[in-house]
Amino acid sequence: MKDGGADCRVGREVDTEGDRGRAGGPILRADPASVARAADALIAGQLVAFPTETVYGLGGDAGNPLAVAQIYQVKGRPAGHPLIVHVIDSQSARRWAHWTPEAERLAAAFWPGPLTLILNRLPEACGAACGGQRTIGLRAPAHPVSIQLLDAFAARGGSAIAAPSANRFGRVSPTRAQHVLDDLGLDAPLILDGGDCAVGLESTIVDLSGGAPALLRPGGLVRSEIERALGRSLAAPDQARPQVSGALAAHYAPRTALEMLSASAIELRLEALASVGLTAAVWSRRKPGVPCALWVEQPADPGAAGQQLYAALRDLDRAGVSCLLIESAPPGEAWRAIDDRLGRAVVGSGSSADRLPYPPSD
Repeated sequence: MKDGGADCRVGREVDTEGDRGRAGGPILRADPASVARAADALIAGQLVAFPTETVYGLGGDAGNPLAVAQIYQVKGRPAGHPLIVHVIDSQSARRWAHWTPEAERLAAAFWPGPLTLILNRLPEACGAACGGQRTIGLRAPAHPVSIQLLDAFAARGGSAIAAPSANRFGRVSPTRAQHVLDDLGLDAPLILDGGDCAVGLESTIVDLSGGAPALLRPGGLVRSEIERALGRSLAAPDQARPQVSGALAAHYAPRTALEMLSASAIELRLEALASVGLTAAVWSRRKPGVPCALWVEQPADPGAAGQQLYAALRDLDRAGVSCLLIESAPPGEAWRAIDDRLGRAVVGSGSSADRLPYPPSD
């Protein structure tokens, strides 16, 4: 593996005019030949969608400002919203950020895996993916295809891959290759198909850029495991902390209005909707005793529920109903990331015109 640098370099512009009118993609099975093709595309300044254990990412060369700009353009992402930069290991991470003892402790415990570390970026490291901030979010993904792609990219002189989720900004994250194509359409780049994502929720984000370590986003790794590895409690986020991916109030949202309710309130809501001729699709741990247009079972196990969350939201969103009713997550840290995603999806979903008054909940 070559020692690719982390400085900004001039990337050649890619002629995309010849691609106008073609279908997005293609979707390629992630074998050695397609991984090599994807790595060549990244080196050429093009984008690639690839699987991680959390969600599919829309990746570009983190050291190429033109490639990073394409990511923002395809997603429709605000320029000040930073991306997560994917590295192969902690040695690669040191080319991008001031590496601290706490970063070393957490990387040794959880990398590769669903943990992003916010660190102070090195002055010479390219800041194109950082949203104008002095900090950078770094993660070493665990999916075999991610690792193979990073290795192939490094062998060609690359260093790291900037990659947010491979969907339009604010919408439901993709956990299958087809989700990427469904969402990005003609804008979809080459997509490596590595199957369904094993975790299905974005990474946990921990800020190590100054002061006490803080949990900025719950995700595939629970708070208690991180605190155990650190030997100290994680602080709560505050206004002084860096902005990070997935922290806006409205995010992860389907186009259909979504409501999060208790199981008994779902049945009341179904009755209220039916009384005015409206329909609903439901994701709950038990089938409602009141008819609904579509019911998808929500797993009782938090790991399985997290893995299926985004696929379930996409299935429900295609049902052509008036609104989506989702059973609230149970209490406990194992469900914290699911509760976070659903709360943001409620805010970002549908429009105010789609919503009726809520029935009382228990």
